[in-house]
Amino acid sequence: MNLNFPLLRPIRILLFPLSLLYALVVKIRNWCFDKKILPSSSFNLPVICIGNLAAGGTGKSPMVEFLIRILKDQYPIAVLSRGYKRKTRGYALAGAQSTALDIGDEPMQFHSKFPEVAIAVGEERIVAIPQLLHDRPGTRAILLDDAFQHRTVKAGLNILLTDYSNLFTRDWWLPSGDLRDAPSSSRRADIIIVTKCKDELSEEERRAIAIEIGPQPHQQLFFTSIHYGEPYHITRADIHAVDDRVEVLLVTGIANPAPLKQWLDERSRTYYELAYSDHHIFSIDDLNAIIRRFNGISARNKIILTTEKDAVRLIKFRQELAAYPFYVLPIAPRFLFGEQTRFTDLIVKFIAEFKPPVDPGEDPPPVSGTNFPHQQNRTTSNQ
Repeated sequence: MNLNFPLLRPIRILLFPLSLLYALVVKIRNWCFDKKILPSSSFNLPVICIGNLAAGGTGKSPMVEFLIRILKDQYPIAVLSRGYKRKTRGYALAGAQSTALDIGDEPMQFHSKFPEVAIAVGEERIVAIPQLLHDRPGTRAILLDDAFQHRTVKAGLNILLTDYSNLFTRDWWLPSGDLRDAPSSSRRADIIIVTKCKDELSEEERRAIAIEIGPQPHQQLFFTSIHYGEPYHITRADIHAVDDRVEVLLVTGIANPAPLKQWLDERSRTYYELAYSDHHIFSIDDLNAIIRRFNGISARNKIILTTEKDAVRLIKFRQELAAYPFYVLPIAPRFLFGEQTRFTDLIVKFIAEFKPPVDPGEDPPPVSGTNFPHQQNRTTSNQ
């Protein structure tokens, strides 16, 4: 159930007592990690964590893809994700026969777009990282997808994302709100990115948000918007523009389709929507419902449009989809205020100047010029 739907929001108010209990549990857990009652482990190679404080979509997958693009030609990198909603358990390395059911939709999306990059999944990151390094011993850096709350692994660089329309400073604890971690945990981040901003974000708004978030002296703050690419056919290479002559059937199973619907509002003649829950596993009945809805649209110039994350869960119907104008809309983050180069330089420099700790009990040497904090390492591994 998606409690963000307007008619269901009053239910969230009734869940307020559960939010207080959830907050207490999370704060006790964080305190145990801070006091080293619960252990955290570091590794002898650069580990970059991309995560958020809220449940739902803040743009983690596009950011992971952005990092893959800027790093894959310079370093042998790997991506480790949980593999949410997959039908398997434990560690798995993506291969030629992998499907979204095996490794999850987001890792499958990464693997489909970047087959040369090692993509692995594992619920327990602390267990999966040594297995990944055993399978790919030449790995130079690891990207941890959605691991900000997984404190058993101490990343060398933490990137925290927060949605412009729902900043963590304005949110509340699950299940009344969307927060799954304390706002104060933002202090553990080295880089904070406000995602899904409007393209025309002003300097005045930028300063106001910066004051609200209040980044620490060691933290870097960036702002990004969503850049939508050309829709491409789900089974072929041809593309199809979306303009005011096209009617669109939008099929989504993502946490936050609002920016996509706004994009269609501004570009298409009109659009219709079939919305499913986040990470929905599409069935043949779903496919038949999509086709019936599409056939019921009277316009001659019409297409079906879905997201890349949904496409990896629909591609199992490749043969059926080939007969329809079924298109996939790619997205990427666009850094505002001309700061993409500064962000890229920070990431590359972190990897290039990374030095493993000499002793498991010592802090790793500081990376000059970045001002990133380096926390104490309790355990190291170089498998």
